[in-house]
Amino acid sequence: MKAVILAAGVASRLRPLTNDCPKCLLNVGERSLLQRSMDALKSNGITEFVIVTGYLHEQIENFVKKNYSDVKVTFIHNDIYDSTNNIYSLWLARPEADGEEILLLDSDLLYDPQIIRRVLDDGNENLLTLIRHDLGEEEMKVVVDAKGAITELSKTCNPADAIGESLGIERMGRAYTKALYEELEVMMEKEGLSNIFYERAFERLFPKGHTYQVLDVTDLFSCELDTVDDFNAAKERIPAELF
Repeated sequence: MKAVILAAGVASRLRPLTNDCPKCLLNVGERSLLQRSMDALKSNGITEFVIVTGYLHEQIENFVKKNYSDVKVTFIHNDIYDSTNNIYSLWLARPEADGEEILLLDSDLLYDPQIIRRVLDDGNENLLTLIRHDLGEEEMKVVVDAKGAITELSKTCNPADAIGESLGIERMGRAYTKALYEELEVMMEKEGLSNIFYERAFERLFPKGHTYQVLDVTDLFSCELDTVDDFNAAKERIPAELF
């Protein structure tokens, strides 16, 4: 199984912290967000990584080459990162991810490594991690049917209909990634939808029979890091054993 990590964004809401440093290389404690995530993946047996870079990509590549020479890493550069969203970065990963079993992760996550173990140990081939809390307009909200399969995944759905927020870690089987990239091909090459969130592609697959089961990881630490205030709060919230 490969880990596909999307690390192209500018993270303008975190400025000035990201003026000269990509968001994923910001430290919480003694380790950066990317280092924490790659360590969590490695400790759970993942040895093949695909990292899509963009903003300040040389810093990310140099950091990974220096610290992770013991695993296979493929870098893919999104050279239009400033005018596209994460769906385009996911599209660029097609040569490495289409028809493969993957874990898809945003690069700016701060989370307990046990979440990766739960994802890998779960019996479902297609899995989306979820955290439960009070929801508003900003969160990527998850709506499920009576069997627990996801039917809606967006920021615009009614918070009252949602069971929680997508954490940003998804497990995908071979059939799913094949269907996903067929859908992305239409969205990128025919419809020009390169500046939206990749969850829109997931939503378009739901009516075609490709969905996720939900893995609730609310009991394990995770933290959203979109603003400077979020980042400062994370340093206070992170459990001592993870610091």
